[in-house]
Amino acid sequence: MTSKTPIGVIGAGAWGTSLAAMLASDGSPVTLWAREPELVAEINRSHSNSPYLPGIALPAPITATSTIADLAALPVLLVVTPAQFLAASIAALGDSPRDLVLCAKGIEAGSGRLMVDIAREAAPSAALAVLSGPTFAREVALGLPTAITLACAGGEAQWQRLSRVIARPAFRPYYSDDLIGAEIGGAVKNVLAIACGVVEGLGLGENARAALIARGFAEMLRFGEALGARADTLSGLSGLGDLVLTCASTASRNYSLGKALGEGMSAAEALAGKLSVAEGASTAPVLAGLAGARGIAMPIAAAVARLLAGEAPASAVVADLLARPLKAETAGAARAVAAPHGSVPA
Repeated sequence: MTSKTPIGVIGAGAWGTSLAAMLASDGSPVTLWAREPELVAEINRSHSNSPYLPGIALPAPITATSTIADLAALPVLLVVTPAQFLAASIAALGDSPRDLVLCAKGIEAGSGRLMVDIAREAAPSAALAVLSGPTFAREVALGLPTAITLACAGGEAQWQRLSRVIARPAFRPYYSDDLIGAEIGGAVKNVLAIACGVVEGLGLGENARAALIARGFAEMLRFGEALGARADTLSGLSGLGDLVLTCASTASRNYSLGKALGEGMSAAEALAGKLSVAEGASTAPVLAGLAGARGIAMPIAAAVARLLAGEAPASAVVADLLARPLKAETAGAARAVAAPHGSVPA
């Protein structure tokens, strides 16, 4: 494959459209699927997506369609629909040998499945990959420098194929074979970004936000490693990198949601009328439930789930977190505290 390989992008929200713009920037033909016929007409007529990516001129090689079957024969598809619609989107394509790059960041409500599990069941013939990392859609569309994790189930052979198709001068993928780690980093950071937004909305300061990021990252590591992710993946672009980006800016939909909650809005009020999806709102209760069932300590994720469910106001949820028992920061320190005086901790 070359960089001019025809590419399909499923989902014309801000992220899907920005990926399409980046991929088409070198003249590669990109077919972009959108659900709304009026949005398809605007993209094809005006080379713009005013509802989701206003003010950005889209490259001419992008062709939009509302017929998902138009993408079925393409060799590389990026699936950028919200996590809760991934199963239906892949099922509508039908199974075929192709590279299927999963770009949604979430966990399926009800089943608790990761995106790779959904795709593996719906498209067993596809070669799966996960694209995840610190990416604000508008910056990618503008061609600003961006680095991401591209985790490939097919190993280095698939990486060689896909990296030539996806890499651009300002869009730099890094190889991984840890799909679970890439997925969990993207899903958990959305929940933690809501928590950081709450800190901002309550006016608790930068110290509190830094502490929350650090302790939230510890939760991400515990959850990820319990599900088979590698610590080095979670410490990289798709984990810590994405967490730092989305926990400090209202350009993050999840951070903005948390800020509104901290300012006293209910989850329903904060989410009403929004075109773009804050994935963390759907992920938080699923994540908290999975962690609880597995005995994984994730107090911040559980607090966000309580807040979204309206079980307590933001100030009370934060007070409960601050009232938790004092403990060691690391497992090694905890073993040292627990060891008998004079003994060597295990």
